[in-house]
Amino acid sequence: MPIPPEVTGEEIDPDVRQELMSLPKGLAEDVARNLVMVAQLIDEEPEKAYEYSRIALRLASRVAAVREAAGFAAYATQKYAEALAEFRAARRMTGSVELWPVMADCERGLGRPERALAMAGEPEVQKLDKAGQVEMRLVAAGARRDMGQLDAAIVTLQSPELASNAHHAWTARLRYAYADALLAADREAEAREWFAKALEADKDGSTDASDRLAELDGVEFVDAFEDEDEDEAPSEDVRAEDGDERDGDKA
Repeated sequence: MPIPPEVTGEEIDPDVRQELMSLPKGLAEDVARNLVMVAQLIDEEPEKAYEYSRIALRLASRVAAVREAAGFAAYATQKYAEALAEFRAARRMTGSVELWPVMADCERGLGRPERALAMAGEPEVQKLDKAGQVEMRLVAAGARRDMGQLDAAIVTLQSPELASNAHHAWTARLRYAYADALLAADREAEAREWFAKALEADKDGSTDASDRLAELDGVEFVDAFEDEDEDEAPSEDVRAEDGDERDGDKA
């Protein structure tokens, strides 16, 4: 696949660049450029990101960062079995537990929420940093909901991190998940409160908390341009009258 000439591979994370130093220079550059494309496209064009990740994988399958990137690209395109295999490979290479939550979420994607829940109780979770532990909590709550255990999902999300007034990268998502679970349990007033709290922490628009709040408040958004087009378009009656007048002029 073509890569824009302005993509040099130097944009890659320094830690990843360090890993690629085990490869011959030209090969390392090719792999780096493909990994940059994965990073640039994974949110907006995940299928294309996946294609670039496969190229990188063919070039350097023994590099942990490549296996991890391939895993995330497969995950973004809902190829959960493939993603899980890549994440497991990366974990074997590095010994790191940081991929544990997304591995558990792959189990959910494969229709195995009970496995995801079992992973939430494994010792690996205690080795995660705070962000990883919050992510694991979100996955566990999702698994509970998959299994129809809505009340248990709500309890799972109730934590010191949820109660904290401090804002972290994961705060908005945690509050949003809690609000969504409350709403599913028909606890609308509480849900509205937590959607508002999620919005307060959502500085980069990672959730649609504002839309959910508006929906709860009964607010309907109208496309102003559509209204203008309707106002400008003549009605059938007006067009008919215009036609009659033109016909009269001709007579």
